[in-house]
Amino acid sequence: MKRERALQVVLVVVGLFYTFWGYLLFDALWHSSWLEAHNDVLPMFLSLNAALGPCLLVAAKQPSKHRLMIAYGAWSSLAHAFTMTIQSWEAAAHGMHRKDSPQDIIIFVVIGVTILALFPAKQPSAAGAPIGEPRLAER
Repeated sequence: MKRERALQVVLVVVGLFYTFWGYLLFDALWHSSWLEAHNDVLPMFLSLNAALGPCLLVAAKQPSKHRLMIAYGAWSSLAHAFTMTIQSWEAAAHGMHRKDSPQDIIIFVVIGVTILALFPAKQPSAAGAPIGEPRLAER
């Protein structure tokens, strides 16, 4: 039970963190800062995580019923950290330094590993119910 509660806390914190990115997205689009910096990838990236935030907040209520969303949150964070690691190596190989490295890499590794470490166990299926049968009006 403590593990599930810890996962719920992590999902709320990460969900709020990613939801805040909606503000960053709005600000980047409103002021066209992405256009001035020639960085059209930033708004697209912000939109993905800004959409993930509320989904993780919903998943925090009943984590065992939202395992796929939680797994996506963890693995997308790790994939992001991996991509930024490669970008940092490439920048260093060309005598440059990424502005946010290595803090951003560490943040996303911690998010991904923490969520995976607390990943909820699979719920047993209802006895006798076929696998593909929809469950309506469950409360």
